[in-house]
Amino acid sequence: MVLPLLLTLGACTQEQQNQIKRDIQNWTGTNGVMEVYAGNMVVKRFLKVDKLSTALGTSDNNPRSYRYGYGVYDENLNGQIDSDEKRVYFEVSDYSTYVFFESPR
Repeated sequence: MVLPLLLTLGACTQEQQNQIKRDIQNWTGTNGVMEVYAGNMVVKRFLKVDKLSTALGTSDNNPRSYRYGYGVYDENLNGQIDSDEKRVYFEVSDYSTYVFFESPR
C-alpha cells in the first residue's frame, strides 16, 4: 500500500508535491508563530497559530485585504504560553508588516 503511494508522489511535479504538502498542513494544522512589526520591533505575537486565512467577501466572494486566524496572544512577547494568555481571534491587514513561520519548538 505504501509503495503505490510513493510511486504516485514520485511522479508528481515539484509544484504538485508542494500543493499536496500545503493541503495536508491545512488539514493537520501548523504550530505557527505570527509576529506583527512596527518598524523593526515586534509589537504583537501570536503562538500556536494553525494557519492564516484570506478573508472573502460574503456576497461577491472576492478576497479582502486582510488575513485572519486564531492563536494564543503572547502579551509579554516572551515566546511562551503563560497561564494568563488565552487563545484569540486576530486579523492583520495586507498593509501591515508581519511574518508567519512554523515554530522551531
